[in-house]
Amino acid sequence: MKYKKLLTFLVAGIVLASTVSALTGLFSFGGPGSFYYESIRGQMVHTYGTGIYKHMSYEVAIQGIAQDLVTLLVAVPALIISFFYSLRGSLRSRIFFSGNVFYFFVSYLMYQLMAMYNELFLAYIYITASSLLVLLLTVHPLILTEVRSAFSNKAKTSFGGIFLIFNGSAITVLWLSIVIPPILDGSIYPTSVEHYTTLVVQAVDLSLLLPLSFLFGYLLYKRTPEGYLFGTIYLVFLTFMMTALFSKILFMGANGYEIIPVIFIIPILLILSGTGAYLMLKDFKQTFI
Repeated sequence: MKYKKLLTFLVAGIVLASTVSALTGLFSFGGPGSFYYESIRGQMVHTYGTGIYKHMSYEVAIQGIAQDLVTLLVAVPALIISFFYSLRGSLRSRIFFSGNVFYFFVSYLMYQLMAMYNELFLAYIYITASSLLVLLLTVHPLILTEVRSAFSNKAKTSFGGIFLIFNGSAITVLWLSIVIPPILDGSIYPTSVEHYTTLVVQAVDLSLLLPLSFLFGYLLYKRTPEGYLFGTIYLVFLTFMMTALFSKILFMGANGYEIIPVIFIIPILLILSGTGAYLMLKDFKQTFI
């Protein structure tokens, strides 16, 4: 594995910064407690009022805490273990590791754009930037022809490819159902904007992540070298992300928010993405580079 010292430094920084950020999100206190705030659009927003997320809406703050829990207990340990095996030369671990790093990149990109400005702003930026550098340094040396030959011909590309296309389609329809109605009725602003500047999650999904889901799904279905590599990385990433989303849904339900039908949809997407990643990696030849 090239750039071992640099990658080790960057990954150690991601582990440290994300651990501190997650622990702060989980255990920080102080603030006035929950209160209602009238936004610039005249909407009354239930504000969390406690800890590092005190200026965020209650609904989004508890989602951040739920994701902090998944990051701390699932994503960070997986990052350490997969990086260790990547350093030993395992190509399968390298691909899994890349999907794991992609989770950190997307998650903290969302944090730095959506979380109300707080003491962890520079930590969010550091994790996002470092994750991007690790992705570039890790994925670039993977020669596509070697990656393709490392996958068994038994690899179930159709399942993963069709799922990624379905995932892109379903989430696109979901987000457009939030954005389009207010435009048509003239109110312009969806209620989920609350007191934020824009719909950050929907913007990042519709402009970046969902087009990638479509593209990688199509390439995987067509069994192209790019599809084998990037489709598998995306399936691993999506498994981590759906785990975080499921945690968010559970926290929202525990706080009295309406979680039907997403309480049924997210676990299905989690199972499908995890199954897709497993099917791609289970027959992986033990190739080392």
